[in-house]
Amino acid sequence: MLRQLNKKNKELEKRIIIAGGGTGGHIFPAIAIANALKRIDPSIDILFVGAKGKMEMEKVPQAGYRIVGLDIAGFNRSSLIKNIGLPFKIFKSLLQVRKVFNEFKPVAVIGVGGYSSFPALRYAQQQGIPTFIHEANSFAGKANIQLSKRAKLIFTGSDGMEKFFPADRLVVSGNPVRASILDSHISREEALASFGLSAGKKTVLVTGGSLGARSINEVIAEQIAEFEKNDIQLIWQTGKLFIDKAKQVSGGSINIWTNDFISGMENAFAAADVVISRSGAMSVAELCVAKQAVIFVPFPHAAEDHQTVNARRLVDKGAALMIKDNEAKERLVPLAIELAKDEMRQAELRRNIKPLAIRNADEIVAEDILITLGWKSGE
Repeated sequence: MLRQLNKKNKELEKRIIIAGGGTGGHIFPAIAIANALKRIDPSIDILFVGAKGKMEMEKVPQAGYRIVGLDIAGFNRSSLIKNIGLPFKIFKSLLQVRKVFNEFKPVAVIGVGGYSSFPALRYAQQQGIPTFIHEANSFAGKANIQLSKRAKLIFTGSDGMEKFFPADRLVVSGNPVRASILDSHISREEALASFGLSAGKKTVLVTGGSLGARSINEVIAEQIAEFEKNDIQLIWQTGKLFIDKAKQVSGGSINIWTNDFISGMENAFAAADVVISRSGAMSVAELCVAKQAVIFVPFPHAAEDHQTVNARRLVDKGAALMIKDNEAKERLVPLAIELAKDEMRQAELRRNIKPLAIRNADEIVAEDILITLGWKSGE
């Protein structure tokens, strides 16, 4: 009887906070890690901590998990005046984190990047609660570098990260990819039909990530007639800020499908012959799994220009093409049309990107965390 009671009490102690968000590149891997933890040990209680007003407040509950939102924002690089209230927001978020921790009583915290990750991990480390970090990008963020000094393990999406983190606690796990993309078996014909497009035409997918990409959108809008002229179909994810303009310029064309967000990205990948994309770490990871022929246009204002670093790793292996953001107006659409017509080049890019995919990153992260916490045997 006593043994059963002790076992029950131990199960009740398995409470983990996963903190981070802001974009799909933080949210979707966080959900993948949560799902892997629950698959291994269903008794684990998971609470997400995110930023109010950001997409995690919608996407996390849709995945079946609870989330608490903090009043936090990141450093604004484009307008320094907007950072005046940042110290107050950070202080307020730390008070909110303290309340969340007092009520939920986590025994471990996982940070996946994004605004809410720093205050949650910082507070956990001050309280002596074990912390874990997942750094998706090839160039580590300053907050994660600082937090890594007291983290139990630091999981990275790529190798060569010893220059940022303590080498003895580094685990090259890869970046966790959504199960819907990992497990997709939809045919190209079925995928195209889901967008109302023809299976007999070449198709280009344009995506700037979950929030869209203004410079890419503007180039596509300005030169959209070139796709029509070459009888090439377009699947165009714009983000919320550009959707009205996109619908206006597409003019109801049967060759163009456009929306602010694509919930079934696995269908979009399956339908496309060529993908135009930003090179956030998760976009790169998903495109590797999808084995796509891709043209990367790195976001030039990303911290430490990490999107260029992410893309360059693939370009150097002949696994992708890359165009600088300031060259997109002249080069992007002509190159996309050229690649869409060149099946041999597409095949070469797919062949080279396929070996770069890591399909079990979520399991690697989850298992190593549980082993470190003593909740799973390392054998």
